[in-house]
Amino acid sequence: MPVLVASDLDRTLIYSSAALALTMPDARAPRLLCVEVHESKPLSYLTETSARLLTELGELGEDRAVFVPSTTRTRRQYERINLPGPAPRFAICANGGHLLVDGVTDHDWHARVTARLADECAPLAEVRAHLETSADPAWVRKHRVADDLFAYLVIERELLPEDWMKELAVWAENRGWTVSLQGRKIYAVPRPLTKSAAMREVARRTGADRTLAAGDSLLDADLLLAADHAWRPAHGELADAGWTAPTVTALPERGVLAGERILREFLRGATATP
Repeated sequence: MPVLVASDLDRTLIYSSAALALTMPDARAPRLLCVEVHESKPLSYLTETSARLLTELGELGEDRAVFVPSTTRTRRQYERINLPGPAPRFAICANGGHLLVDGVTDHDWHARVTARLADECAPLAEVRAHLETSADPAWVRKHRVADDLFAYLVIERELLPEDWMKELAVWAENRGWTVSLQGRKIYAVPRPLTKSAAMREVARRTGADRTLAAGDSLLDADLLLAADHAWRPAHGELADAGWTAPTVTALPERGVLAGERILREFLRGATATP
């Protein structure tokens, strides 16, 4: 049976220039490969070593390992990324709201997700309205909706009042939603909208009997807990909160070198003898 490898992308495998955490002397910095261009500008990177490891993982073949990018990005944002190695057959976008198969949305899966959200959560319109009235324009740069599933704000983080996030978390929890602060973005996401549910669906379809995962944010916690073994870097929401679990390894690496370490662990786990 194949091993399913589900990984978050941003600040887990790929990194913006601001998130690279290149703390070593310049002469010892790793060579980088750009894997995303947006509006004609380079945006996201991984190390050349990570590129090699990811290619090796993909070349194991789906009878041994199924690599599944698992992101909160929308489908359009995910399509900007050009990862090295064989193109993944499956991808999880919009935090589990879309399951892509060979780059195309599985509409049956999406319909099942949206029906559950309608039954269990306050509507997106209510959450959007609350964000628009409660967030101060002094520190909000953009209001965005992702694939008609959840909302997020682009902010000036240094101006964000700490109490506002706490109040938003309580407000959202009472309505079946959760919030997450990642870099310069505040996400408001329906609680049933999870990467783990989509990961289990891919495992069912591929017959995978073992799962590996990695992620750095609160929105990745369910994915890490659902895997047989998982890793988180020393940066991000989960690290800041000291979050861990018996099957989750907290790595010492930060930034783009954490992505390299995670891919080494994925490759080791995918090739290990059961």
